[in-house]
Amino acid sequence: MIEISERAQDHFRKLIAQQQIEGLGIRLRVEKGGTPAASCELEFCEPSELRGDEWTVECHGFEVHVDGDSVSWLEGASIDFEPDATGGLLNIRAPRIKGEVPREEAGIVERVRYVIEATINPQIASHGGRVSLLEVTADGVVVLQFGGGCHGCGMVDVTLKNGIEKTLREQVPEITAVRDATDHSSGENPYYEGRKGASAVS
Repeated sequence: MIEISERAQDHFRKLIAQQQIEGLGIRLRVEKGGTPAASCELEFCEPSELRGDEWTVECHGFEVHVDGDSVSWLEGASIDFEPDATGGLLNIRAPRIKGEVPREEAGIVERVRYVIEATINPQIASHGGRVSLLEVTADGVVVLQFGGGCHGCGMVDVTLKNGIEKTLREQVPEITAVRDATDHSSGENPYYEGRKGASAVS
């Protein structure tokens, strides 16, 4: 599934030896797999920290443990280490990590969900916010639920109209409108105060 070059294995062995911990290995996991924001995370991992669902790569003198829910994103991946004047660079290539953009003939729900996960949620994550797709009506209205810092936020209408709706309608032309079905009066940690008690956008 994943190829680890000899240079990369040498690099990992040196790092592990410096820690002086018996049985220490490397854990590899994917964050935000299937989106443009996807990334690979590497960290040291002791045997007691393994959950049991990992896919293990046997290397000379150590093991690399791939988190079970990251395996599908790392099919055909490779890890190499490129030495340079300042030490070197670990290079991870994972062709499938960002998933595949839905084709034009894909259903509207699939395309809307992809835009939300790939573009919108990474943008509003800086405010601690997120949106979930509740439904796409027969006449092309997208109904969303806000969460996190967007739940109860005083600027949610601006985010909805100037950000989310604009982005969705540009990328999925069949959409006729975007609506917010969130009860913002129950928001507990809004990014901007001032929304509580207001009714949801209709």
